[in-house]
Order: sequence, then C-alpha cells, then structure tokens
Amino acid sequence: MTTRDIKKEEWKSFFDGVSKFGDLDSKCADIEVISLHLGDQIAAEWIPMLGIVYEPRSNILEIGLEGLNHLIHRPKTIHVEERGSELLSIHVTDEDEVQHIIRLRSPLMLAPPAKS
Repeated sequence: MTTRDIKKEEWKSFFDGVSKFGDLDSKCADIEVISLHLGDQIAAEWIPMLGIVYEPRSNILEIGLEGLNHLIHRPKTIHVEERGSELLSIHVTDEDEVQHIIRLRSPLMLAPPAKS
C-alpha cells in the first residue's frame, strides 16, 4: 500500500476521473471526520457512493453518497492510499485542520494514466 499526495492543480481532473471511470455503483464509503474541537465522528457509515467532485471556483470537495452529500470546504491537502491501481481511501485536511477520511469498503480501480 502506498500513500500519494494529489497536487491542488490535479484535484479536479483526478476526481473527475474517479467519478467517470471508477465503478462507483458498487462501492460503499465510510466517512470519518476528525477535529480537535469536535473529536472523532463518523459522518457516514458504508453508504453507496454516487460520485466525488472538486469545484475549484467555490473550493469545495463534494462526496455524493446515497441520501447524503458530504461537503469539504476549502480543502488544503489531499492524499490517497493506493494498492497498485486500486484506490483504498482518500484523506483530506481542510483549512481549519479538520481531517476527513473517506474509506472504501472495497477498492476502486483507477483509470490507467493517459498515454502521451
């Protein structure tokens, strides 16, 4: 398993690719939120995932789940845990140092990099 930082200029294309090429219909996600002020909370527990989108104009990362949209305002860093070409989890730290951990129940195949 490897951890990889996603650069801010890549966020939109990375998450567009995850939503477009990933088989999200069969994936369930768990979202954990960790904050010094609020402690450790589960925002979603194994809910079917619909998509994940970064909107640069409003600087919001939106994780669409069945019956729930989890919004992360002003993300500061994003890194992902991967095993080969499989996405296992997404770790986001926002401007207020709140951590959002999106875990996938089963790995999501990432699209292969585009050939030059």
